[in-house]
Amino acid sequence: MSKIWFITGASRGFGRDFTEAALSRGDRVAASARNTEALKDLVDVHGDAVLPLTLDVTDRQAVQEAVTAAHERFGRLDVVVNNAGYGLFGMVEEVSEQQARAQMDTNFFGALNVTQAVLPILRRQGSGHIVQISSMGGVLAFPSLGLYHASKWALEGLSESLAQEVAAFGIKVTLVEPGGFGTDWGGASAAHAAPIDVYQPVRDALAAMAAQTKLGDPKAAAAALLKVVDAEQPPLRVLFGAAPTRMVKNLYAERLQTWADWEQVSVAADGE
Repeated sequence: MSKIWFITGASRGFGRDFTEAALSRGDRVAASARNTEALKDLVDVHGDAVLPLTLDVTDRQAVQEAVTAAHERFGRLDVVVNNAGYGLFGMVEEVSEQQARAQMDTNFFGALNVTQAVLPILRRQGSGHIVQISSMGGVLAFPSLGLYHASKWALEGLSESLAQEVAAFGIKVTLVEPGGFGTDWGGASAAHAAPIDVYQPVRDALAAMAAQTKLGDPKAAAAALLKVVDAEQPPLRVLFGAAPTRMVKNLYAERLQTWADWEQVSVAADGE
């Protein structure tokens, strides 16, 4: 049976590739974006199988209306992909309060708005799969992305709790944690804080590291997502890309060792 998708941030990047992959195999998609002009070609090709929805995920009422429209059009929702988001580049000292709040509003509260809007529908169905597009930056952190990491770590915690809360209703939750891919995440989609000169050596080191990074193919990531949503028992977390798979293994080995090294202090903190 074909699936019904609700995808945010569907006009470009991962969202566009996820939308195309679903439509190409005969699924139907409610594709939401701030600007749906970029989706017109999909309507030309796929007709009524795609429903473009103009949506800013930070607008809670608009989210509810978009979810209602998608449900009324297609009759159910099988896969909900919280993909809308962007990267905010800036050292913690450099980021303004307004930039920090805007980052959380989109990356975290936007996903929360959509998740809360779809849950009553999925509970009534007794089925559904919520896919949160997190990042390897939801597991580890780099300099200059502190607020971005904060938004994704918040999404990770929310989603792990959510998975436990809704399992009895037949609802599945997956956190997709991609590494670097050939999207415009670090380009036109990104926001930047005003730089403070003292941090320039850190930025230079990051730029040198980025220049050596091999980016993944977003279309391959879309094919991987189809495997995840088609799985009978999808994972709570799944990394996309060879680099994050390697890096996370090393990171957790280091964390486990640190916890072991400090175990006596940890136990003593109980006061027993």
